[in-house]
Formats: sequence, structure tokens, C-alpha cells
Amino acid sequence: MHCPSCGTQIQTFKNPTPTVDIIIETVGGIVLIERKNPPHGWALPGGFVDYGEAFEDAARREAAEETGLAVTLILQFHTYSNPERDARQHTASTVFIATADSPPVAADDAKNAGVFHQDNLPPLVFDHDRILRDYFAFKKTGKRPLL
Repeated sequence: MHCPSCGTQIQTFKNPTPTVDIIIETVGGIVLIERKNPPHGWALPGGFVDYGEAFEDAARREAAEETGLAVTLILQFHTYSNPERDARQHTASTVFIATADSPPVAADDAKNAGVFHQDNLPPLVFDHDRILRDYFAFKKTGKRPLL
């Protein structure tokens, strides 16, 4: 890559892409969405952080876009960064726990939205099964995932 101003060759870096996922607690359980786009399947609401956007704002925006819910963020839970967590590219997801008072409505790139609990989870895409295992363990023990 070359500098557009002076033409000097500049070093470029390939870095993980920041994302957010939101565990939304609501009446009856947690909110999941069924994705319209590949990879298809059920997932936590979430997505890419826009340039210039705070991660907290991205979490609130993605929750609203995909579920129609105005959420209250209560905790930054953990960051998941395994290079293989998303087959499309290396992402690093900061996961938030949030609350909402209404039922979800699928919107944006969500085909369906629903409320689930630990005993009726559908098969999940990405590493969202691991995230939810960690979340349910945290709810029982108060301990967050170790690094």
C-alpha cells in the first residue's frame, strides 16, 4: 500500500474486526435471532462495530436493529477472540449483558426472534454456544470466564 499523499510505501496490518454480541435478558429468558444471512442459524443479536462508534453504542444499535428492543446494558461480560469463532473472518466480540421489557420482533438481518432459556436453546452459529455456557455458569456462580 502506498500513501495517497506522497506515494511512500506504508506497512499495512491485518487485524481482527471488532464485533459485539448482546445477551438480552427479558421475561421468559434470553433473546436469540435466526439469521437471514450466512451463516444461517440461531445466534445472539450482534454485529460489527462501526468506525467511530463506541462498543456500548454498537451493542444498543445492533439490539434495536435486530430485535426492535431498546436495551439497558448492565454488564460488559467478556471478549471472545478465537480466530476460528467466525469462519468468514477473524473477529473479536465483546459480549454485553442487557435487559429489555418487551418481546423481541425480528428486524434488519434477523429472520426470526424468540425468547429461550437454558433448557430449550436451538443449535447456535459462531461460538454462541460457548458464550451461553459461560453466561449460564456466571448466573449460577457469579464467576466470569477465565482468560
